[in-house]
Amino acid sequence: MGTDIHGFIEVRNEYIDFSEPEDDEEFFLRWHPACALDHLYNDRSYLAFDCLFGVRSGWFEPLAAKRGFPEDASRAVARAFREHGTDAHSPSWISWAELESVAWDEPAALKVYPGAFEYRRGPDGDWVWDGCGESPERLAELTGTSPQVAARAGEHWPEGTEWLDGGRLFRISRFTRRQAVQDSSWGDVWTVMRTLAKRHGSDNVRLVVWFDN
Repeated sequence: MGTDIHGFIEVRNEYIDFSEPEDDEEFFLRWHPACALDHLYNDRSYLAFDCLFGVRSGWFEPLAAKRGFPEDASRAVARAFREHGTDAHSPSWISWAELESVAWDEPAALKVYPGAFEYRRGPDGDWVWDGCGESPERLAELTGTSPQVAARAGEHWPEGTEWLDGGRLFRISRFTRRQAVQDSSWGDVWTVMRTLAKRHGSDNVRLVVWFDN
């Protein structure tokens, strides 16, 4: 059974939300819904869910697991969470202040991945990550083993072992947080949060999420 993520980006300020009945208290900091996550993210990455919120895969020490649904959430976000009923699980949240301080490019997985990481030369000559476990047949040729062994190379060679294959490099490695939470999927979420933080402050922007199966 698959797991999906739901949630909202919230911003905290003194704005009066006239779409909410009785929201007429001026100069009172509160959380407001800025954007539904579904407008910006429509993927299902269990590595990302694990890395951020400790849901599903178990490869990472998560950044913000099991914090629960925030008691001070905006009315609209609280309604959306309640509407999922008993299907909703693992609610949590994370601020932009926390996200912008993450060391995204450091190896962060708790263990090496079974499939060998693959890199190709970029335009500037640096190695660029190109997936993992994609070419076990070729790695088997390089190592003189079977494709079955090469497919789970991380269980047979120590972390950091490398094989050069022309313009491609195989490496036994652990995931970085950036590899798990890829910009191709999450970049728009981060852009909206970053933009709001410029106006309202990093501690006043957060992502509130929950999951269902």
